[in-house]
Amino acid sequence: MNITLITFAFVALVTVGTPGPTVLLALTNGSRYGLRRAGIGIFGAALSDIVLIACAAFGLGAVLSTSAFWFSVVKWVGVIYLAWLGVQMLRSAGQVHSLADGQGMPLEDVHGTPRRVFQKSFLVAVTNPKGYLFFAAFLPQFIVTSQSLPAQYATLTLIFVVVDVAVMAIYAALGAHAIRFLRQTGAMWLERVCGATLLILAGTLASYRNANA
Repeated sequence: MNITLITFAFVALVTVGTPGPTVLLALTNGSRYGLRRAGIGIFGAALSDIVLIACAAFGLGAVLSTSAFWFSVVKWVGVIYLAWLGVQMLRSAGQVHSLADGQGMPLEDVHGTPRRVFQKSFLVAVTNPKGYLFFAAFLPQFIVTSQSLPAQYATLTLIFVVVDVAVMAIYAALGAHAIRFLRQTGAMWLERVCGATLLILAGTLASYRNANA
C-alpha cells in the first residue's frame, strides 16, 4: 500500500471515528439489539458509503455544491429524518431490555426488525447532503487523473468501507457490553443522550449553509 492510500485510510479513520448519526445508531443498535442485529445496521451504513462515493464520482456532489434548490431539498429531508429518529429514541427511552440475562428487544418490535435497522443506518447517511459534499471534495485529493479512474474509485471505496465497518463495529460492541453493566435507569439515559444528540445534529444540519450554492 503506497503512502497516498495510507494517508487516505488515516483520514477516513479520523472522519468515521468522529461521533455522528451513523455512529450513534451503531452504538444504540448494539445496546438495544446486540451485535448481530447491529451488524445489519452496519451493513446498511457501508452500503450508504458506496452510494455516496458513487454519486460523488458521477458528479452529484458538484450539483449539490452549486444548486441551492437541490441542496435544500436533500438537507431538509435529512433534517426531518434525523429529528424523527431522535424523537423515536427519546420516546422509547427506558424500554431497552438488559442483554445481561440473554434478553433483547423482541424480534417482532417494529423498530427493531432487521429491515428497519438496515433502513435507518442506510437512510441517515444518504439523506445528509454534507456526505455528498465531503466525498466530492475529499476523494479528488487522492485521485490521479492520468490513471484508471474506476479502479482508483473502487480502491478508495473499499478502504473507506473497511474503515467504516471496523469503527462502527467497535461502537456497536461498546454499546452491547456497556448495556450489560447498566441498570434500567442507565439504559434509559443512554437512549435519551443518543436521541438528544440526534436532535442536536438535526438542528446543526438545518442551520448548515452551502457557501458555494
